[in-house]
Amino acid sequence: MKLLKECYPDVITYTILIEATCKESGVGQAMKLLDEMNRKGCKPDVVTYNVLINGICKEGRLDEAIKFLNNMPSYGCQPNVITHNIILRSMCSTGRWMDAEKLLVEMLRKGCSPSVVTFNILINFLCRKGLLGRAIDILEKMPKHGCTPNSLSYNPLLHGFCKEKKMDRAIEYLEIMVSRGCYPDIVTYNTLLTALCKDGKVDVAVEILNQLSNKNCSPVLITYNTVIDGLSKVGKTECALKLLDEMRGKGLQPDIITYSSVVGGLSREGKVDEAIKFFNQLEGLGVRPNAVTYNSVMLGLCKARQTDRAIDFLAHMVSKGCKPTETTYTILIEGLSYEGLANEALDLLNELCSRGAVKKSSAEKVVVKM
Repeated sequence: MKLLKECYPDVITYTILIEATCKESGVGQAMKLLDEMNRKGCKPDVVTYNVLINGICKEGRLDEAIKFLNNMPSYGCQPNVITHNIILRSMCSTGRWMDAEKLLVEMLRKGCSPSVVTFNILINFLCRKGLLGRAIDILEKMPKHGCTPNSLSYNPLLHGFCKEKKMDRAIEYLEIMVSRGCYPDIVTYNTLLTALCKDGKVDVAVEILNQLSNKNCSPVLITYNTVIDGLSKVGKTECALKLLDEMRGKGLQPDIITYSSVVGGLSREGKVDEAIKFFNQLEGLGVRPNAVTYNSVMLGLCKARQTDRAIDFLAHMVSKGCKPTETTYTILIEGLSYEGLANEALDLLNELCSRGAVKKSSAEKVVVKM
């Protein structure tokens, strides 16, 4: 019988062990494995060191990680772009932008070419800080370093413009993306559609939604939900219903968020009976209404001075196992007051406060409206 030859771990095996040790026991234990590697003549490679540097950064010891990066050549291993990206990401996450800028300059000086990921880390950080002008400067410099911006390069910019309600600039950069051969993904469009709907520009949102199919970018559930909700909130529920039919026709299954938006829109437009009819269809569709759906109907009933029906709806809500929220109760209280039953509304409010169903701060706001 032949004896098995001794099998020693190689650099790949040690690197896997070091990565697992970093996650489970911390970098301190992982460094002992690194020492063992060296003792046994197994030379660590750049991947090994990247794993360790990543672990050090995750433990919040950025300065140690930077020192490790600088010492790598003395260990006989040159850092690569991934090594720098790990440090760069940690610098940005801790707000050390000046250090990140210096590291980028140092990379270029050492002949380590930045990757698309390198630039995207910087762009994402700058956009989160609201420094959109500087982010654009970085974006425009990418081609000079042999990097073509991708959707992850543009998405933070679009999100930043949307956050600042600069919708014209957001649409401008959407067009720039396309003109440069970088086609937006559904995340890009969802970001833009959400911002447009929040800004009340639902017609523009509908126009962009209608163009998606021609751009080889298929809308998903959240895409339709965003626009349907936007339409419902500006009194265009009929348009929202058409989009609901359209998404069904494309094989997308509406969820409770979709239906709640439509019910809310009908209620706000004073079409309470239509809202209730639509609501009653949900069970047959296999959709269970939530508190938001019930509250939308009750709000419509109270605005129509039909608080008695709203109270019946509350009873139905409880019977179906849907727990009323603080909003549910404040809607009913305001409804009673709206119908001239201020004393009854106040008594109910006091009782609900004593039970803890309505917070004191919320009760004070309700009283001001009464």
